Amino acid sequence: MFDIGFWELLVIGVLALLVLGPERLPGAIRSTLNTVRSIKNTAHGFKSEVEQQLRIHELHENLKKAEEQGLKNLSPELEQSVEELKRAAESVQQPYQSKKDD
Repeated sequence: MFDIGFWELLVIGVLALLVLGPERLPGAIRSTLNTVRSIKNTAHGFKSEVEQQLRIHELHENLKKAEEQGLKNLSPELEQSVEELKRAAESVQQPYQSKKDD
């Protein structure tokens, strides 16, 4: 990500030590690491959400194609998407069916 070598890190460390002092430097490092960690977690969450939305869109497009073909003579990719959507629909309906049986 960043092209920072050993000498650049050493210069940054010495400057931070001179500016902040030995008392405040550990706290500054901790807060910087926490900020970087939270940014990474946010970016990872955003990335996984986008991937999930793209997957949902792909399944939706495959379902449209399968419906256009009348759900017959489907390619393996379309058939797999339809089966995955059926399993998802069944898993969503299961909690409601058990309440009706009670």
